[in-house]
Amino acid sequence: MGNTDKFEMIANQYDTPERVHIAKVSADAIREYLVDAKSKSAIDFGCGTGLVGMNLREDFGELLFLDTSQNMINQVKQKMNSSDLQNVETLCFDLEKDNLAGLHGDYIFMVQVLLHIKDVDLILSRLYEVLNENGHLLIVDFIKNEKIVSDMVHNGFDETELIHSMTKLGYRDIKFKTFYNGSNIFMGEDASLFILDAIK
Repeated sequence: MGNTDKFEMIANQYDTPERVHIAKVSADAIREYLVDAKSKSAIDFGCGTGLVGMNLREDFGELLFLDTSQNMINQVKQKMNSSDLQNVETLCFDLEKDNLAGLHGDYIFMVQVLLHIKDVDLILSRLYEVLNENGHLLIVDFIKNEKIVSDMVHNGFDETELIHSMTKLGYRDIKFKTFYNGSNIFMGEDASLFILDAIK
């Protein structure tokens, strides 16, 4: 996945107060879209150090933390060991490079992950395959921001364009809303976060 090398290097210092706060706000936003999730399986896709997933671990029957960075996964494992969690697992895997045959989930959530992915449609189509029938993909990311110019990440996403792309891939009943505005949260710029809920 995009920028894995960078994340490998910063894993030990990743959990800043700002990131912890954004993760909590994002987890709260995701929680509003969960239905009978205690009996469901979920995947925290691009989980990083597990900040969002740790907030949601008691909301699901099973939770898989998945990331391309082994160092990030190691951070998740440390948190798991200190909390004696029973319903969680980890997996280091790059879905951009390979299909994940045999893995399925009722919910997949990804927070500030899509902006790092070069081929957005490829990942969205592969996540569609991983989802169980009637499963939900929940995306939290930045609204498109023309002030951001970067070779490393997308400058956010346009609601109409993203919904159009996902509809073509087969997703349905797509809901989209802006839920958070912050100062200097996107490469030094003020930015807004959206949440998108789509069903397979």
